[in-house]
Formats: sequence, structure tokens, C-alpha cells
Amino acid sequence: MTSATVTRTSKETDITVTILPADGKTDISTGIGFFDHMLTALSVHSQIPMAIHAVGDTHVDAHHTVEDTGIVLGQALNQALGDKTGIARYGHAYIPMDESLAFCSLDICNRPFLVFNAEFTNPMIGAYDTCLTEEFLRAFAFNAGLTLHVNVLYGKNDHHKTEAAYKALAHALRIASAPTGTGEAFSTKGILG
Repeated sequence: MTSATVTRTSKETDITVTILPADGKTDISTGIGFFDHMLTALSVHSQIPMAIHAVGDTHVDAHHTVEDTGIVLGQALNQALGDKTGIARYGHAYIPMDESLAFCSLDICNRPFLVFNAEFTNPMIGAYDTCLTEEFLRAFAFNAGLTLHVNVLYGKNDHHKTEAAYKALAHALRIASAPTGTGEAFSTKGILG
């Protein structure tokens, strides 16, 4: 994986994401505290250092900032992975968070798709709408070229369920983006997509 920087500016958001070198220091600032916490967990647990700086119309709500961050982070990861040769491609992880359990399975294959299953009790976690987890994952998967399945199997606390989902994504991503040492596409077709 190489470094990559993507900036996206619209009337609703101004976002820059950098995938940093392996020794880089994660630095996240979106103006949405819980989302910063989730993105930091994603970076730390995937072992992909990243700098994410987002300014959005949070006076409206968090939707545009969260979704657009998913778009830009997905594009940056897609660039950092290059032609995606020489990586494991597939990854999966079960992650517990106290009483909650989440599962993620993904394929870095240039065929974007999202399956997301989770039930939340509360509409908000701080200034973060719980429904935005799916919006972030969809934007991220479609811009990174991932087939992504995330399932929150059970839990009671929405913070725990959401954090387990982000950490499951992180661990699956770490496994899937690991180098195989072959330098070849992990595909019977010889290419991904």
C-alpha cells in the first residue's frame, strides 16, 4: 500500500483524506466526536494510518459530513491499493464489544456492493445519527471498490454495536490488504473486477 491524498470540496463539505506511510500518525477531525472515535478505531485496528480533516454543514446534521468522508476515504484507499495485485484480497473478522458482536467479510475486488444488517435502539449517539453507519459503509465500499458485508449479530448498547461494526471492518480490511508476496492478482481471471 502506498500513500494517497484525496480532497473533495462541495457546497456541503470540504474533506481531505491522506493514507499515510506505515509509520504515520493518525489524525482525525470531522467535527463529529463519535465519528472521530469510530474513524480512529478504523485506522488503528486496520493498521492503516490516516489523516482525515473534514468541515461540513453540521448545523444541518451530520449526514453530509459522514457520507462524504466515506466517499473520500474510499477513494484514497482505492488509490493507495493501486492495481490491487499482491494482496490477500479477502478478509473477515468477528469483533466483540462487551455485550455486542459484529461480523465483517469483505473482498477488495473492484465490484462494489454493501450488505448491512444492524438494528439500533436510539436515533443518536452524541451528534452521530445511528442510521449514518450504513451511509458511511456504502459510500466507503463503493468508492474503495469493496464487496462489503457487515452484520451486527446482537447487542443492546448502540455505541458498542456501532464500534464493534467499525472494528470488524478494520480487522477484515487489515487481513484483506496484507501483501501476499506474489505480486499477482489473487484471481482466476488474472485481474480484479
